[in-house]
Amino acid sequence: MLILALPGHAQLPAPSRTIYKCEANGKIAYTDQPCLGAQRLDVVPTRGVNKLSGQIRTGADVAREQRQENLARAIKPISGMNEQQFSTQVRRHQLDASAQRECRVLEADILENKALERRGVERESVASLQHDTLALRQRYGKLRC
Repeated sequence: MLILALPGHAQLPAPSRTIYKCEANGKIAYTDQPCLGAQRLDVVPTRGVNKLSGQIRTGADVAREQRQENLARAIKPISGMNEQQFSTQVRRHQLDASAQRECRVLEADILENKALERRGVERESVASLQHDTLALRQRYGKLRC
Protein backbone atom coordinates (compact mmCIF):
# COMPACT_ATOMS: atom_id res chain seq x y z
CA MET A 1 0.00 0.00 0.00
CA LEU A 2 1.16 3.53 -0.59
CA ILE A 3 2.28 5.88 2.13
CA LEU A 4 1.19 9.39 1.31
CA ALA A 5 3.51 11.23 3.69
CA LEU A 6 6.93 12.16 2.46
CA PRO A 7 9.84 11.27 4.75
CA GLY A 8 11.22 14.21 6.66
CA HIS A 9 7.93 16.14 6.62
CA ALA A 10 6.23 16.36 9.99
CA GLN A 11 2.50 15.75 9.97
CA LEU A 12 -0.05 16.40 12.61
CA PRO A 13 -2.28 13.46 13.41
CA ALA A 14 -5.53 13.48 11.47
CA PRO A 15 -8.34 15.13 13.38
CA SER A 16 -10.84 12.72 14.82
CA ARG A 17 -14.02 12.55 12.80
CA THR A 18 -15.70 10.41 15.40
CA ILE A 19 -17.57 12.23 18.10
CA TYR A 20 -19.28 10.57 21.03
CA LYS A 21 -22.52 11.88 22.51
CA CYS A 22 -22.36 11.18 26.22
CA GLU A 23 -25.17 11.63 28.73
CA ALA A 24 -24.54 11.82 32.46
CA ASN A 25 -26.87 13.13 35.16
CA GLY A 26 -29.28 14.45 32.53
CA LYS A 27 -26.56 16.51 30.81
CA ILE A 28 -25.33 15.85 27.29
CA ALA A 29 -21.70 16.33 26.31
CA TYR A 30 -19.93 15.77 22.99
CA THR A 31 -16.36 14.51 23.06
CA ASP A 32 -13.78 12.74 20.93
CA GLN A 33 -13.18 10.25 23.76
CA PRO A 34 -15.57 7.30 24.25
CA CYS A 35 -17.66 7.18 27.40
CA LEU A 36 -20.00 4.68 29.00
CA GLY A 37 -23.15 4.24 26.89
CA ALA A 38 -21.91 6.71 24.27
CA GLN A 39 -23.68 7.22 20.98
CA ARG A 40 -21.09 7.32 18.19
CA LEU A 41 -21.50 10.14 15.66
CA ASP A 42 -19.45 10.47 12.47
CA VAL A 43 -18.86 14.05 11.38
CA VAL A 44 -17.53 15.50 8.16
CA PRO A 45 -15.85 18.87 8.66
CA THR A 46 -16.41 21.67 6.21
CA ARG A 47 -13.72 22.34 3.67
CA GLY A 48 -13.67 26.09 3.65
CA VAL A 49 -15.81 29.12 2.95
CA ASN A 50 -15.14 29.63 -0.75
CA LYS A 51 -18.56 31.10 -1.45
CA LEU A 52 -18.05 33.89 1.09
CA SER A 53 -14.70 35.04 -0.27
CA GLY A 54 -15.28 34.25 -3.94
CA GLN A 55 -11.86 32.60 -4.07
CA ILE A 56 -10.91 28.98 -3.69
CA ARG A 57 -8.66 28.64 -0.66
CA THR A 58 -7.54 25.18 0.29
CA GLY A 59 -5.38 24.44 3.29
CA ALA A 60 -2.63 21.83 3.18
CA ASP A 61 -4.66 19.35 5.23
CA VAL A 62 -7.70 19.60 2.95
CA ALA A 63 -5.51 19.37 -0.17
CA ARG A 64 -3.90 16.21 1.27
CA GLU A 65 -7.34 14.75 1.97
CA GLN A 66 -8.51 15.54 -1.55
CA ARG A 67 -5.43 13.91 -3.09
CA GLN A 68 -5.98 10.82 -0.96
CA GLU A 69 -9.68 10.68 -1.97
CA ASN A 70 -8.76 11.04 -5.66
CA LEU A 71 -6.20 8.27 -5.32
CA ALA A 72 -8.76 6.04 -3.58
CA ARG A 73 -11.25 6.61 -6.41
CA ALA A 74 -8.58 5.96 -9.05
CA ILE A 75 -7.47 2.62 -7.59
CA LYS A 76 -10.93 1.41 -6.50
CA PRO A 77 -11.23 -0.92 -9.53
CA ILE A 78 -7.96 -2.56 -8.47
CA SER A 79 -8.28 -2.47 -4.68
CA GLY A 80 -12.03 -2.83 -4.31
CA MET A 81 -11.91 -0.35 -1.41
CA ASN A 82 -14.09 2.73 -1.09
CA GLU A 83 -12.62 6.04 0.12
CA GLN A 84 -13.26 5.33 3.79
CA GLN A 85 -11.76 1.83 3.62
CA PHE A 86 -8.73 3.20 1.77
CA SER A 87 -8.26 5.93 4.39
CA THR A 88 -8.43 3.34 7.17
CA GLN A 89 -5.91 1.14 5.36
CA VAL A 90 -3.49 4.06 4.90
CA ARG A 91 -3.84 5.06 8.56
CA ARG A 92 -3.25 1.49 9.76
CA HIS A 93 -0.34 0.93 7.39
CA GLN A 94 1.99 2.51 9.94
CA LEU A 95 0.98 -0.03 12.62
CA ASP A 96 2.78 -3.35 13.01
CA ALA A 97 1.04 -6.54 11.86
CA SER A 98 -0.17 -7.57 15.33
CA ALA A 99 -1.70 -4.13 15.96
CA GLN A 100 -3.43 -4.24 12.55
CA ARG A 101 -4.92 -7.63 13.43
CA GLU A 102 -6.03 -6.36 16.82
CA CYS A 103 -7.67 -3.32 15.17
CA ARG A 104 -9.72 -5.58 12.89
CA VAL A 105 -10.80 -7.74 15.85
CA LEU A 106 -11.66 -4.70 17.97
CA GLU A 107 -13.68 -3.18 15.13
CA ALA A 108 -15.71 -6.38 14.71
CA ASP A 109 -16.24 -6.73 18.48
CA ILE A 110 -17.42 -3.12 18.82
CA LEU A 111 -19.92 -3.55 15.98
CA GLU A 112 -21.17 -6.82 17.48
CA ASN A 113 -21.62 -5.26 20.94
CA LYS A 114 -23.54 -2.31 19.50
CA ALA A 115 -25.82 -4.67 17.54
CA LEU A 116 -26.52 -6.69 20.69
CA GLU A 117 -27.21 -3.49 22.63
CA ARG A 118 -29.70 -2.32 19.97
CA ARG A 119 -31.57 -5.62 20.21
CA GLY A 120 -32.60 -4.61 23.72
CA VAL A 121 -31.49 -7.43 25.96
CA GLU A 122 -32.13 -7.18 29.73
CA ARG A 123 -30.84 -4.14 31.64
CA GLU A 124 -27.93 -5.93 33.37
CA SER A 125 -26.68 -7.25 30.05
CA VAL A 126 -26.91 -3.81 28.43
CA ALA A 127 -24.81 -2.28 31.22
CA SER A 128 -22.24 -5.05 30.83
CA LEU A 129 -22.17 -4.58 27.05
CA GLN A 130 -21.68 -0.83 27.48
CA HIS A 131 -18.72 -1.42 29.82
CA ASP A 132 -17.21 -3.90 27.36
CA THR A 133 -17.78 -1.53 24.42
CA LEU A 134 -16.14 1.34 26.30
CA ALA A 135 -13.05 -0.79 27.01
CA LEU A 136 -12.91 -1.88 23.35
CA ARG A 137 -13.21 1.71 22.10
CA GLN A 138 -10.51 2.91 24.49
CA ARG A 139 -8.13 0.20 23.27
CA TYR A 140 -9.07 1.02 19.64
CA GLY A 141 -8.16 4.68 20.27
CA LYS A 142 -4.94 3.82 22.11
CA LEU A 143 -3.75 1.71 19.17
CA ARG A 144 -4.64 4.56 16.76
CA CYS A 145 -6.71 2.21 14.63
